[in-house]
Amino acid sequence: MKSRLDLRSVIAFLMVIFVFGAVGGSAQVKKKPVIKRKVVVKKPVVVVPKVYTVSAGNRLRVRMNETISSKTARVGDTFTATVTEPVYSSNGIVVIPIGSKVIGRVDSVKPAAKGGKVGEIDASFIQVQLPNGVKRAINGSLTDLVSDDAKSDSEGTASGDKTKHRKIIFIGGGGAGGAILGGAIGGGKGAVIGGIAGALGGLIAEKSTKGEEAEVKAGTEFGVYLNQSISLPKFVEVNP
Repeated sequence: MKSRLDLRSVIAFLMVIFVFGAVGGSAQVKKKPVIKRKVVVKKPVVVVPKVYTVSAGNRLRVRMNETISSKTARVGDTFTATVTEPVYSSNGIVVIPIGSKVIGRVDSVKPAAKGGKVGEIDASFIQVQLPNGVKRAINGSLTDLVSDDAKSDSEGTASGDKTKHRKIIFIGGGGAGGAILGGAIGGGKGAVIGGIAGALGGLIAEKSTKGEEAEVKAGTEFGVYLNQSISLPKFVEVNP
């Protein structure tokens, strides 16, 4: 009986030693410190292209892409015209090539009415879109391309005379429902550009006669006068 108790005591003692030894051993095991490495995020390099200026007063030569009429046009309607000659910056860099699109907006419209009142369309130009996708907001006015009122430099950019620039609108009277350019000075009607004012006389001979609508047909050429300068990078074609 005694031997059994002694055996149990020895076993219990050994178990206590084992447990305390295991605990002590585990306490001596040190955890390796976690080294946090700093992640360096490289910022992308933004390349800002050099821009060139087209001064206010320059005139873009454009051709109408669609037909608009004072009979159906509404204020806020937009239309496009295509640039027919390259536009150069002040230091001779091409910034607006042939084929660029100019976005026009109808600012006011008056349908033709009895009493020989011809239709009118007042438009402005708000954006230029280059063939490579570059777009720029512009502040442009409708103007004519009369040679003695515009000066072309060696690169073909038409430049108007600021002191002679007038507010221009499309008016009916071009014949067969067409339109011509008329000057509006001080809110009133000025002389009709092109020396064809006499063509309107027959339209207002009788008060019951309705004037012609201002119908600007596709293919009509006119100018866009820059009221403010614009800055663009050198034009570079996009490879397909």
